[in-house]
Amino acid sequence: MGEFFTAALTYPAVIFTFPLLVVVAYWLIAAVTGLAGDLLDGGDTAEGGSADTGGFTGALSALGLGGVPVTVVLSLVVAVSWFTALVGTVLLDGVLLRTVALAVALYTGWQATWLLARPLRRALRTTSASRNADLVGQVCEVRVGCAPGRFGQGLVALPDGGTALIDIRSEEPEPVPAGSHALIYDYDAAEDFYRVAPAGAAADPLG
Repeated sequence: MGEFFTAALTYPAVIFTFPLLVVVAYWLIAAVTGLAGDLLDGGDTAEGGSADTGGFTGALSALGLGGVPVTVVLSLVVAVSWFTALVGTVLLDGVLLRTVALAVALYTGWQATWLLARPLRRALRTTSASRNADLVGQVCEVRVGCAPGRFGQGLVALPDGGTALIDIRSEEPEPVPAGSHALIYDYDAAEDFYRVAPAGAAADPLG
């Protein structure tokens, strides 16, 4: 066991050891606080949606790692790179050879994450689309009024007891004002918004 810790704290593995501890702590906290499920819903993604596609997330998309939560991408890269660097630390001697092992570890971390990105994207999109479709038929509280050709926002109750602010659009001739209630009757997956109609005297689903 002592040899393992020595290797983990030796160049080049040590470069990834402390980031790996941060990753493990992050996911433990996320699991305890219930944030892990939200992170895996794809809300914090490297491409698409309302996520920022510039800067760091744009760079991830250029590397073929888009469409997956940034936290998941970084966690996979760090974990795979650490394991590869640890093997290099144990098998190789000398700064030059271990520097080569560092480069191989970085490439392996990216390559492994790239290979996993496609099935992860597919799984996340399928889960997200299914959950979005589940909101059809519910009543939302209109927070930002909408009208034909103009988007608004509505607050809807989720099955887990939480709430979500969603983009809504009405195709009715009369606008749907803020403070009223609207029935969600369709979800547009291509544009990621919900079509709504006035709910009249529908009970407040959030009360």
